[in-house]
Amino acid sequence: MGSVTDMLKPSEAAVVACVALRDVNRVIDEHILPEGFFSLDDGRRVTATACTLIAFYFDSAKHLTSEERLFAIREVASRLHRFRTRALASLIEEDWTVRDEFLTIDLAPFVRRTKERMERLAAAREIVVSDPDVLGGAPVVRGTRVPVHDVAASVAAGLKMDRILTAYPSLDSDKVELAAIYAEANPTRGRPKASDELPKGAAIVADRRVPRSRKAG
Repeated sequence: MGSVTDMLKPSEAAVVACVALRDVNRVIDEHILPEGFFSLDDGRRVTATACTLIAFYFDSAKHLTSEERLFAIREVASRLHRFRTRALASLIEEDWTVRDEFLTIDLAPFVRRTKERMERLAAAREIVVSDPDVLGGAPVVRGTRVPVHDVAASVAAGLKMDRILTAYPSLDSDKVELAAIYAEANPTRGRPKASDELPKGAAIVADRRVPRSRKAG
């Protein structure tokens, strides 16, 4: 595991915090994250421990007011700064309870989840490779020619695991899950290029072009 100051792209932070990408951008834009937990130099980045604060802020919205959540974030952030050179795994042993008069909040579950999700993200990075000589450099599962984003698309489409494994026999369920994590953390950019080629086995049964009707001026 890396240190608590390891920097993540917003898309990676969204995966670790289990929130939408727009939520990560929101906590930066609205100054919900304290200084020191994000950087705007050369693109947006957030620290690994920022994911703890992000997850807490959104997951606790139904139970705590915005003021209460911001108070807890400020209190925990000051503690995290003291542990900036330590590994994430070691933070689990610390006390993450915040108290304010009658209110008691424990952020320990969010610290544990951040550590666990960071480990899964690290594992996802490890199984994915990109080689210009293999599928034009598209990310594939290590030791195979299986495109990571194709596997992730199957997961996103709701296909059952046994069906995915039948389609990709070189994978197991863990690699399928890691491929989905990697693809979510590293989404493809732009839209797929349009192609004039028909899918294999398709045939044109009619080629009649119907002109668009013009609107009356």
